[in-house]
Amino acid sequence: MLSRVAASFYWLSRYIERSDGMLRMLKINYASSQDTVQEFTWEPVMRIFAGLDAVESEKLENDSRSVLKYMVTGKNNPNSILNIITLARENARGVQEHITKDLWQCLNEYYHTVKDPRLERALHREDPIGVLDILIKQVMLYYGTVEITMERGEGRAFMNIGKYLERAIQSVDILDTKFSSVSDNPDLLTDTTYWKHLLLSLGGYELYLKTYREGFEAENILEQVVLNNDFPRSVIYSVNNIQRYFDRLKNDSNADDYREMSFQIGRLQSRIKYSSVKSIKQEGLHLFLTQIRSELYGVGNSLNQHYFANS
Repeated sequence: MLSRVAASFYWLSRYIERSDGMLRMLKINYASSQDTVQEFTWEPVMRIFAGLDAVESEKLENDSRSVLKYMVTGKNNPNSILNIITLARENARGVQEHITKDLWQCLNEYYHTVKDPRLERALHREDPIGVLDILIKQVMLYYGTVEITMERGEGRAFMNIGKYLERAIQSVDILDTKFSSVSDNPDLLTDTTYWKHLLLSLGGYELYLKTYREGFEAENILEQVVLNNDFPRSVIYSVNNIQRYFDRLKNDSNADDYREMSFQIGRLQSRIKYSSVKSIKQEGLHLFLTQIRSELYGVGNSLNQHYFANS
């Protein structure tokens, strides 16, 4: 497969996964902004998904609808849903002969839904959760279409590597941001609403209730989001799948590149697999997550170097 084609598959999938994580986080945080009795701030969300610091976030004055407009349809925000879906569509256009017609139509529909001026008006005037749900369903439709129409070849392997790499980075970022807020405000440790919203933003609330009977505890949440092999958005689940789909890229022509990257991914996988909540706490959660994030970015950089010709 041409490096240009592989890179387009990879980035198409990363952008779609990023939009999914953003939409779910925005939905839960908007609900929280309406329900919470404590002082609410959008600053953590803006820091994770828009790269804005506290000062820049304050310029939006924590106006929920202004934040949603900036994050969903903001033309001047390079990481808005509108802009990253535009990039996803451009990548799909570059490999249109390698994807199914159904998938192209699905992605095109997602793009035109985000671009529709009525969406921005609805964000401003109507219930934003209903608008965000429309976009979340577009992502779900996309993933269903990929699953039932795409051939199980190299292209899909690169798509899944991109998806799970993006997902792992998001889970690490969200966990790091949420637990750093607890360090600043220890009262949050016993705030069940705070932990519930964290789990809802990652789609892990129902699994948590089934797994842990003693209520919301920081250690249990850390265990689920980092170490639970059955949670689709846990860090270990994502890294296991990066390894799984990378294994499918092995062939005689790329043996050296494959060996080097396989070692890199395997080392990261072992680092997480043989950790425990106790060992993570002893090391320091922020340090642990920072190192995992660094290694995930290292995997992305190695893909650029060895498979995408630095594209």
